[in-house]
Amino acid sequence: MARTASLSGFPEWLPQERLVELHVLDTLRKTFELHGFSSIETRAVETVGQLLRKGEIDKEVYGLSRLQDDDEENAKTGKTDPNALALHFDLTVPFARYVVENAGYLAFPFRRYQIQKVWRGERPQEGRAREFTQADIDVVGDGELPFRYDVEIALVIAEALSALPIPDFRLRINNRKLAEGFYRGIGLTDTAGVLRSIDKLEKIGAGKVAGLLKSELGATDEQAGLALQLATIRTEDTSFVEQVRALGVKDELLDEGLNELEQVIEAAIQRAPGKVAADLSIARGLDYYTGTVVETVLVGHEQLGSICSGGRYDALASKGNRKFPGVGLSIGVTRLVSRILSQELATASRSVPTAVLVALNHDDSWSAAQDVAAQLRSRGIATEVAAKAEKFGKQIKFADRRGIPFVWFTDDDGKHQVKDIRSGEQVDADPATWTPSEEDLYVRVVTA
Repeated sequence: MARTASLSGFPEWLPQERLVELHVLDTLRKTFELHGFSSIETRAVETVGQLLRKGEIDKEVYGLSRLQDDDEENAKTGKTDPNALALHFDLTVPFARYVVENAGYLAFPFRRYQIQKVWRGERPQEGRAREFTQADIDVVGDGELPFRYDVEIALVIAEALSALPIPDFRLRINNRKLAEGFYRGIGLTDTAGVLRSIDKLEKIGAGKVAGLLKSELGATDEQAGLALQLATIRTEDTSFVEQVRALGVKDELLDEGLNELEQVIEAAIQRAPGKVAADLSIARGLDYYTGTVVETVLVGHEQLGSICSGGRYDALASKGNRKFPGVGLSIGVTRLVSRILSQELATASRSVPTAVLVALNHDDSWSAAQDVAAQLRSRGIATEVAAKAEKFGKQIKFADRRGIPFVWFTDDDGKHQVKDIRSGEQVDADPATWTPSEEDLYVRVVTA
């Protein structure tokens, strides 16, 4: 992995590491496009008012200003001015604005993917950076959005992640309607408060969570017990429905949420077996999502946190009385790539895209060498030309240091030969027809 960054939280990759990241990005892009998602890019900058419309994360936002502001008073009040500029901290808020501003030009339901840098003022640690790349997919409707898109989004992400050089993973899925209906059915009406307590279950344990429910929300022992029982239900099939029913709680919203989650899990059993689970302990995000909620973990790397999360917004964006519901998921690309590199889960087969170095017999052969390189490149073979006519041994060593597998030689009589510097094999070759093996033609990312 690259040396320690001189600026904490802003990772930079060495060339061979960057090739791994590019492989991840290209794989995601291809998968999203195969499913009909269109690529967009939004500006890096939004107004503070736009970014903070949901509140809560103002400490994480990087403001944008000139080093020398003409108006000192404006510089002082920039933090509170809703029209001040700041860098976006995710891709959902900019996308919501984009939908509203371009609604007249978009065909709904609109399927979009977006792969961009975002900035967030968090404390840097493994899996958390201040500058990082996210890959988002969303489907947004105009007025309504059929629930089937919730199912589809989960399956697309499962397919995309399955194509990456990462360990096994699980999409852990819950449903806001299920949780809220259940809490309502047992007499706990402060859904957000219950969710905040349940979200601490893994950190502080069931006993302390029960204490919070009773002391902060006035729950009885029975209510706290039922809320905790719900949070223990995890299945990779639809048996969670009967487990919830067995708790004896009745509520129409609960029934609706159970039905929706059952549809997602049923589809996953058929199309992404072993990759998706119903997990009713998932609470983070349920306070702002309105239906399906997803978190994704790498099996054996759960301490890394969620590598992909998202869900359903019944009002992703709005314009007057016009509402734009949406459902989507966001992959933390930098978090994933950091783990791939730090654990050596995958590596690039070489550090450069170049497959062939064309050697020089003497300095006057540079132009002829460029002709050879042009022929090779015209057939998709990445090629460099040596800059100096050093001894062939030095030119071969240069190729070896660069990670280039083949060196091309042309003698004064125009005879061509190519050498595989790994095996030492050297054969006659024609620049109009010779091609390396598929494994050597392109950089490959290989799993450990």
